[in-house]
Amino acid sequence: MLPSNTILGVCLITQLCVGVTGNSLLFILYIYTSFFKPHFKKLMDSISMHLTIVNVLMVIFTLISHIMSFFGVTKFLDDAGCRAVLFIFRVSRGMSISTTAVLSTFQVITITPSNSRWAWLKPKLSKLTLSSLLCSWLINLLIYTYMVPMVIAKNNSTHFGNGYLDPYCQNKHFGNQNSGSFLSIIFIRDLFYVAIMMWTSLYMVTVLYRHRKRVQHLHSTSLSCQPSPERRATHNILLLVICFVFFYWLNNFITLSGFYVQAKIPNVEGINAILATCHPTICPFLLMKNNKLVWQLTSSFCVRKVACFQSILCV
Repeated sequence: MLPSNTILGVCLITQLCVGVTGNSLLFILYIYTSFFKPHFKKLMDSISMHLTIVNVLMVIFTLISHIMSFFGVTKFLDDAGCRAVLFIFRVSRGMSISTTAVLSTFQVITITPSNSRWAWLKPKLSKLTLSSLLCSWLINLLIYTYMVPMVIAKNNSTHFGNGYLDPYCQNKHFGNQNSGSFLSIIFIRDLFYVAIMMWTSLYMVTVLYRHRKRVQHLHSTSLSCQPSPERRATHNILLLVICFVFFYWLNNFITLSGFYVQAKIPNVEGINAILATCHPTICPFLLMKNNKLVWQLTSSFCVRKVACFQSILCV
């Protein structure tokens, strides 16, 4: 029987490969669409492309230290390495949260009725995209520029007390009862973005419900059974937000529990790393569902498969 460390290490490597591959494929798909299929390009594609880059950074810099640790590598990071890895991980995680919030907010504005009070924002979305992402970068860089110097490399393998800890790094004030301030700013920022996502999700559900009722009233069932591209995009973004909120709260619960538990358990930290990267790993596959090029390729493949199957039967 394989030891638990090896099994968890293999799971971490699998998560890393799937997450990086999925996001890289989606990024290449967006680049291909921009240059060779510009008529397929949508406003949301630039936000989604940005999200794929952030997701790749988050997956790599969350999992790499845990993978090295579970395979027995010692002293992988020094003080500077800890600060660099934590900075990139935290900024990319913050940008993943804020970009998902921006994506869901823009989708709400896109599907909002023309008589809504938010309708005036529709013509300005292209201008708001860059400013929203730049503002998110600025907020995250300011937060973590202040917090990263609080992190140093671990000086021994066994720790007891409150504080941030990963396989190679810890915060300077480990064991101090006041070290909870390390997470307070992050929690407030995250709570703000999660509140935006939950509000936009409720709004999207309301709009979809009203639209469905209106369509059923005006048209026959046969005409309304095929969902529009906007409805498909809204469903996918709703799934994205629900997926994010679920894994976010689960990850935060384990993180906060580990922060205040006196004896740290390495396997729990590894499992938490997998949970933290579940959303950026699943995200590209949810976004691919709404890509027109993927739809075309899938439809073409299905038609050829059916034709091939029929030709075999005829023989």
